[in-house]
Amino acid sequence: MPGRPPSSATAPAKGLGMQLGKTQRTNQFLESLKAEGEVINEEVQPSAGQVRTVAAPLTDPITLNVEEKLNVTLKRDGGISNFDVQGQLSLQILNQEDGLIQVQIETSRNQGVIFKTHPNMNKELFANENILGLKDPNRPFPTGQTGDAAGVGLLKWRMQSGDESMVPLIINCWPSVSGNETYVSIEYESSSMFDLQNVFISVPLPALREAPRVRQVDGEWRFDSRNSVLEWSILLIDNSNRSGSMEFVVPPADTSAFFPISVRFSAASTYSDVKVATVIPLRGGAPPKFSQRTQLVTENYQVV
Repeated sequence: MPGRPPSSATAPAKGLGMQLGKTQRTNQFLESLKAEGEVINEEVQPSAGQVRTVAAPLTDPITLNVEEKLNVTLKRDGGISNFDVQGQLSLQILNQEDGLIQVQIETSRNQGVIFKTHPNMNKELFANENILGLKDPNRPFPTGQTGDAAGVGLLKWRMQSGDESMVPLIINCWPSVSGNETYVSIEYESSSMFDLQNVFISVPLPALREAPRVRQVDGEWRFDSRNSVLEWSILLIDNSNRSGSMEFVVPPADTSAFFPISVRFSAASTYSDVKVATVIPLRGGAPPKFSQRTQLVTENYQVV
């Protein structure tokens, strides 16, 4: 009899059925964001276990991309040991005739955010008027999508903090051994600052012969038997589910076996709240049409 190919255990059908109503609500929420002009990164289904961003093709003459990358290290006993946000505003122009422009931006005026313009930018113009323009106003910005797919970097910024209230998602994990079993309770608490999309909480497990026994979960779960990792996924965390939990049981194990916990998610808003107010044509005429894409993504987010 041929051996059964390795497979991943997932939540029972009952759990999936319980998610249908919420999934419909989530889809309505995402559609409403699209209607308001937000660009939503629709990624693979949570059961796939990986977050993959697919950039939509450029359609507007000018596209400005705001992206922040979040690096956070949470302590398992509470508190944070690292919180670092690095952001960038980049510009993509399809046609050469649209290259002679300046970009007027707005920010949240968060004192913790330190901005730094590209060396070719007019620093005084940005400092005094929040306008991003080249030192030589007669020089156009590069066009096309050759080279760096992210476009031309105009502005970078960074924010660091030791304030736990700045963390968008807190994870608490309590393993406890009782007899021949280890009971593990995990809880998330989300700040109201952001609505989080495609949330994955990956918990390492000791080597197991079979999937852990999941007693309760808010969301969905998947057991990666090859890497011995339990993946807890929540499609959307918003004001309806700022906290949630999962409980599972495995054979006896040292409590350190369940760390470090890795977390991945994205959001459609940022800490800096950088927004493009308008694009200024230096040749005169009406402001050219532009679009803005904004996202916050995790780069390295762990509980250790």
